[in-house]
Amino acid sequence: MEQITLALAKGRPAKQTISLLEKTGEHFPELTEESRKLVFHNLDQSIKVIFVKAVDVPTYVEKGAADIGIVGKDNILESLADVYELLDLKIGKCKFSVAGKADHQPSDNQKLTIATKYPNIAKKHFKKKGQPIEIVKLNGSVELAPLIGLADYIVDIVETGNTLRENDLSVLEDIETISTRLIVNKASFATKSMQVNQFINQLKRALE
Repeated sequence: MEQITLALAKGRPAKQTISLLEKTGEHFPELTEESRKLVFHNLDQSIKVIFVKAVDVPTYVEKGAADIGIVGKDNILESLADVYELLDLKIGKCKFSVAGKADHQPSDNQKLTIATKYPNIAKKHFKKKGQPIEIVKLNGSVELAPLIGLADYIVDIVETGNTLRENDLSVLEDIETISTRLIVNKASFATKSMQVNQFINQLKRALE
């Protein structure tokens, strides 16, 4: 049987994803969250796992360097990658939200300034609403932007809301629920359909 390559995201959901892989019955002896290795194989070498940054998983899958990817919906949406999204693993559940100071009142018809790590998701959301915006791309501490007047609002991932509350910010609107998903390269889905479907079915059983 032809080998399939699985791109696995490093970071927060990695531990749960590795645990889920073990439940499928496929064992990767050297694969741990702390490992510095980047390539792993299961016992019969039928599955190769590459361990990459979460933001890069959709690119590896879209370009065919990996047949399958397991990564957060946030990275899939932001990448705009042309891949099949076939399974919700229900790991790392949180949401994309618009947040800001509850008493902030922008002028009517004003172009809003939105600070975010996810410009594509923010643009798509406000375009649907017909609201013109200017994006300020930040890579961290996005909550600071409305506090110091850098932006009217932020678009970010909200899990517990504690960081927002501690900075006197509120969720003003939810955009989309996100969690860890399984994505598949479109060509691989046609040429390795048996292996891909077998792996997906193993994951489905492990999730039950």
